[in-house]
Amino acid sequence: MKQTIVNCEPNLIRMALLEEGKVVEYAAERAGERGLLGSFFKGRVVNVLPGMQAAFVDIGQKKNAFLYIDDVLHPNLDKQPKIKPAITELLYVGQDIIVQVFKEPVGGKGARVTTHYALPGRWIVYMPTAGYIAVSKKIAKEGERSRLKSIAERCKRDEEGMIIRTVSEHESLEAIEGDVIQLRKVWQRIEQKASMNNAPRLLHQDLSILQRFIRDSYTAHSDEFVIDNEHQAREAKQFYQDVAFNGVPHFHIYRGDKPVFEAYGVQEQLVRDFKRKVWLEGGGYVVIDHTEALTVIDVNTGKYIGGRNLEETVTKTNIQAAIEIARLIRLRDIGGIIIIDFIDMEFDRHRDEVMLTLERELQKDRTKSHVVGWTRLGLLELTRKKVREESSLLLE
Repeated sequence: MKQTIVNCEPNLIRMALLEEGKVVEYAAERAGERGLLGSFFKGRVVNVLPGMQAAFVDIGQKKNAFLYIDDVLHPNLDKQPKIKPAITELLYVGQDIIVQVFKEPVGGKGARVTTHYALPGRWIVYMPTAGYIAVSKKIAKEGERSRLKSIAERCKRDEEGMIIRTVSEHESLEAIEGDVIQLRKVWQRIEQKASMNNAPRLLHQDLSILQRFIRDSYTAHSDEFVIDNEHQAREAKQFYQDVAFNGVPHFHIYRGDKPVFEAYGVQEQLVRDFKRKVWLEGGGYVVIDHTEALTVIDVNTGKYIGGRNLEETVTKTNIQAAIEIARLIRLRDIGGIIIIDFIDMEFDRHRDEVMLTLERELQKDRTKSHVVGWTRLGLLELTRKKVREESSLLLE
C-alpha cells in the first residue's frame, strides 16, 4: 500500500510517500522558494573556456550557470559529429541562448544547464528538438512497447522527440496525444517569450512540489492521498483531472487534532532516518557521512548477535543493511558517488547476494542509480543521479 501524506503550512508544504507504512520519499518546499530544476531561461554567454570545452551563462541567478559542450551538441547521438568541435565554434561571448536547468546549484557551484530541452508530462517527456523516440525500459512487453512507439510516431512532428513514460503502459492514444499537444503549446510559449524579452530572463518554471508528485507518480486506483488543507486539496484534484484524463482521485482531507505528520507516524520516522546513525530492525546500524565529493555509508553489527556462525551473522546484517540503505538513499535523495563499507564477508556468493539485494531495492527508486561493484578494498561503489541538495526542512 502506498500513502502520500501532505502537510500544508502557511509558508511551507511537506510531502512524504509511505510504502507499507515506511517513509520512502520526502520533500519540502517553502512558499516563493521553488527550485530551479527544470526551469527554462534565456541566458547570455559570459565566458567561453576552450580548455574545458564549456561556457558560463548568465541566467540572472547569484552564480552563472555551467554549460558543457555535450549539452550544446545535438541531443540525438546519431546526429552528433564523430569528432567534437571546439566550444568556440558553437558559442561566443554575448550570445543569447535558451537553456534548461538539469542540476540545481550545489554548495558554491552554479546550476548545470543544457540545450537538450525536455518537458515532462503525465505520459511522456516531450523533447522539442531531439528527433528520436524512446520507450521506458520498465515497460517489458514487446507488443506494448511497439504499440506505444507507434502512437508516438503518429503524434510526432518534424524534429520533435519524446520518451514514453512507464505510467503510459496500456494508456490510450487520446491520452498520450493530449499530453503531446499540451506540452507542445508550453514549448511554443517558451519560444515566444524568449523572442520578446532580453537576457537574462526566466521563461518557464517547473510545477510546484505537489503538482510534480501528482504528475510523476500518483495513481488514484492504488494510492491513498491524505492532505490537511482543503484549498490545496481542491487545487490538487483539479490538476490531477487536467493531466491524468482518468477520473477524479479520492483525496482524504485530514481534520484530526494531531498534526498530520504525527498522526501517520511520519515525523517520528523522519527524525530517526535523517540522523547520522540509523539502527536496523535486527540490531545492526549504519552510519552515513557526507563529503563534497561523495557519501560514505558504514555498516556495523551493533546489537545483533546473529545465528550459528560469524559468516551467517555478518551476511544477514549486510542484507538487512542493503535493504535499508536503498530506502535511505531514496528518502534522503542522496546523489553522486556513494561508497558502502559492508562488514567483510568470506564468500563471493554472499557478496553477490548482498549486491543483488541492493540492486533489487534500488529499482523501486524513480531516480536512476548504477551499482558499479566491489572495489579491491572490499567496498561497494554506486552512483545515483544528483539534481538537488538534500532537503533541510525536516522538523519544522
